[in-house]
Amino acid sequence: MNPVPQIHTHPAKKVEENPIFSILIPTWNNLAYLQLCIKSIHQNSRFKHQIIIHVNEGKDGTKEWVDAAGYAYTSSEENVGVCYALNSSSKFASTNYILYLNDDMFVGKDWDYYLMQVIEAKGDEYFYYSGTMVEYENSGNAAVLSPYDFGRTWDEFDEDAFNTLVERKLKPDWFGACWPPSIVHKKLWDLANGYDVAYSPGFYSDPDFAMKLWQLGVRDFRGIGSSMVYHFKCKSTGRVIRNNGRKTFAKKWGVSSSFLYKEMLKMGAIYNAETLLKFPLGPKMWFAKMKAIYIANF
Repeated sequence: MNPVPQIHTHPAKKVEENPIFSILIPTWNNLAYLQLCIKSIHQNSRFKHQIIIHVNEGKDGTKEWVDAAGYAYTSSEENVGVCYALNSSSKFASTNYILYLNDDMFVGKDWDYYLMQVIEAKGDEYFYYSGTMVEYENSGNAAVLSPYDFGRTWDEFDEDAFNTLVERKLKPDWFGACWPPSIVHKKLWDLANGYDVAYSPGFYSDPDFAMKLWQLGVRDFRGIGSSMVYHFKCKSTGRVIRNNGRKTFAKKWGVSSSFLYKEMLKMGAIYNAETLLKFPLGPKMWFAKMKAIYIANF
């Protein structure tokens, strides 16, 4: 077992009054993307939010910039991955809602308003919602709006063109919220004990967190079509040694992550309030268990 990394905490130098969301942003030497991400939060949010950052390494000046900006943040001398980053930064959360946002995302106008509308209509804490990612190449995932190429790097981003797309509201709500930008009530975040560090540096930690919420009774896993973010896919994950999260997930839960996505969460299907998500029984379940045994042992 790897040793627990040393993480430093840095309280905020300025406090936002009456924030609605506590936004957790892990970052790893992506200062230009982080700055654009935070700019979009301030520029395109309907409400005020608490911004909390975890700085991995920060050798590109990120730590100095975040410190000067006055945000609450945690930091580590090495890249500790998203699980430790989210868990440590969440300790600063002061609101009822924890939202996980990647540093290479640009939020669209009123993204937070559309999320809050659905949260208020829900009326209880048992939900896991996500904004809708817009990506420049075809992802092959029905939950993503693609291909819409508004720039592949921060310095070529066509903000006006993206804003025009946001106004068109092309995508309906969809089943299967499972990754950032994702929001959960702090009560459930605490009950789930955040992200499982067994998945460090983080591959497959998103479906694991969703499965933990499922076990806590959540059945409303919904992507909000009007709450849009542009995703640059700046490929931070290409710089790390990947954990075998697929195997970890299968060993832990007795089913594969693909079973969670397809059969339990119905990821990407158009949302229908009359459809109840449930754990499939019969042949599908038995096949899923056999597949998990194979994944876990080979």
